[in-house]
Amino acid sequence: MKKLLLLAIAIAVCCPLFAQGGKEGSDLELVQSRGTLVVGITDFAPMDYKDGSGTWIGFDADLAKAFAKSLGVEAVFVEIDWDNKLTELNTKNIDCIWNGMTLDEGVLVSMETSKAYMNNAQVVVVPKEKGTKYGTADSIKGLRFAVESGSAGAAQLESLGIEYIGMQTQADALLEVASGASDACVIDLLMACAMTGEGTSYPNLSYTVKLNDEEYGVGFRKGSDLAARLDDFLVSSFESGKTLEIAMKYDVQGALVSF
Repeated sequence: MKKLLLLAIAIAVCCPLFAQGGKEGSDLELVQSRGTLVVGITDFAPMDYKDGSGTWIGFDADLAKAFAKSLGVEAVFVEIDWDNKLTELNTKNIDCIWNGMTLDEGVLVSMETSKAYMNNAQVVVVPKEKGTKYGTADSIKGLRFAVESGSAGAAQLESLGIEYIGMQTQADALLEVASGASDACVIDLLMACAMTGEGTSYPNLSYTVKLNDEEYGVGFRKGSDLAARLDDFLVSSFESGKTLEIAMKYDVQGALVSF
């Protein structure tokens, strides 16, 4: 009887501790207690890319750093496989996806998202000398395409019934075209403006067909309180001129959404 009584007391003492230990705080509390905002990205100029010292920079990267600072934490960037972005988010390997992410139906259903902060489109990139030959959606249907797996560009090709080779990043898809391994790729308009044409990394490539219009947003776990905090930050950052300052640094100011 005495042993049973001692066991009952032990359980009574331990149970509240177990309950407390198992209780999860909000995403904001998690980030602030840890001191870091873990941001999932891919190599995607001019949004997220590394400078000569290996530091992540770009419009999204700089804006994410400013948001993290507003929370009293530091932004940490983790390069992810875009096809697995939702798994990375839901398993808490990352706190958000901030990488020129299109607010399509799949994203809106599966994530808590911020306000749209930038306009974009999916465009076809081909060798410059062939640009005039491929000016319509019908004209591109016989081309060999490379595209980032799980991307908005892949979705556009699928809607047109066009097969493609899946790549890990949009940068890889561009390289496929530059090397001649593929005839064309579909990438974000902002990346195409920054990476193709005279004075860029790929002067012999150009973009032609615009396949759609879309908007960028940031993705969080469903129900995350970080989304509302980011919305407030986006408004205040836009009103203060900070967002425009960052956009002008990367020459993407023409794509900004007004708040």
